[in-house]
Amino acid sequence: MPEGDAIYRTARTLGRALAGGTVVRFESVFPALTRVHEDAPITGRVVDRVDAAGKHVLIRFSGGLTLRTHMRMSGSWHIYRPGERWQLPRRDMRVLVATAAFEAIAFNVAVAEFLDARSEVRQPDLREMGPDLLGEAFDEDEALRRLREKDHDAIANVLLNQRVIAGIGNVYKSEVLFICRINPFALTRDVSDEQLRTVVRTARTLLHANVTSLGGITTYLGYRRDRGRDASERRYVYGRARKPCRRCGTPIGVRAQGPNARLTYWCHVCQPLDRISDE
Repeated sequence: MPEGDAIYRTARTLGRALAGGTVVRFESVFPALTRVHEDAPITGRVVDRVDAAGKHVLIRFSGGLTLRTHMRMSGSWHIYRPGERWQLPRRDMRVLVATAAFEAIAFNVAVAEFLDARSEVRQPDLREMGPDLLGEAFDEDEALRRLREKDHDAIANVLLNQRVIAGIGNVYKSEVLFICRINPFALTRDVSDEQLRTVVRTARTLLHANVTSLGGITTYLGYRRDRGRDASERRYVYGRARKPCRRCGTPIGVRAQGPNARLTYWCHVCQPLDRISDE
């Protein structure tokens, strides 16, 4: 699943290409979208703007209609000039929104729906979404309150819960907890309020720092561009199983965690389970 910064970049790119343009073509393989298009055509509407909300991309059209998409694990949005060859096969196309200048194609998105103003307010994933780490009005106190509601869950699992805080994916989960010296398998109740605030602030800092990055998520401060294209060179622990910890040299551990068996990376020495560090 894309991280929050990737969703933000996607929305920004779509907005730059589509905003202010009139839709000249709309296609979708989703019957519900097609029915809306047949009853209240998308063609002829102006793309007002494109927003990111947590892991959701919201394309807002004139007339009060919004297209919400969620990419889950394999979805992506592409931008092409009219007539330009697509990088993915047409069978993977799920939604197409075209203006005279650009074609925006959603490939393999798992979720796509039209919302009016009333249904957007009621939409469960948006209504119950936690404070957005990339949102302009991020509420740290509310984030802490929601974290505390999950005191009996492992902190790594809680950070992935978009109804607690929105924007953290599997990479940032491991990276943030390593930077903050917190064991990912520790119960949230065993992490102090001060440490939770540090986790939230660290996550916000990393997400904002990577919003402009096109080369992948970078968290490791010692990263040098001449180290090659291995994404793990940009990170402290994620993707670095059995490689030496950048702090202490201990081999990095990896284990499936949570209901979806997402991989968690951590250092046994820097992030001990029996002692939550205050350093």
